[in-house]
Amino acid sequence: MARVKRGTIANKRRKKVLKQAKGFKWGRKSKYKLAKQALMKAWSYSTRDRKVKKREKRRLWQTQLSAFLKEKGLSYSKFIAGLKKKDIQIDRKILSILVKEKPEAVDKIIEMVK
Repeated sequence: MARVKRGTIANKRRKKVLKQAKGFKWGRKSKYKLAKQALMKAWSYSTRDRKVKKREKRRLWQTQLSAFLKEKGLSYSKFIAGLKKKDIQIDRKILSILVKEKPEAVDKIIEMVK
């Protein structure tokens, strides 16, 4: 029976892990075991932080909208309640963009809500 050398697949796997760990500090970029552990941690953080990013964006939109509404003499909560009562389905992201780019459009929405 012929001899089978099995190193190539294992080497490929290790090289792939080290390539993904590029940019890490110290041994985490060059030692397979440390790189693998660092990547597992990084992947778990990236999954968690995608949710956190969405949460932070929504808070930013709410803050921007609230600041604009305070200038117009209306509270954020009353404005959102008015939107729901009038069945106007515009989300906070779109409202925030409108506040920045077309404030006159938001003024019309405020008049409809009042």
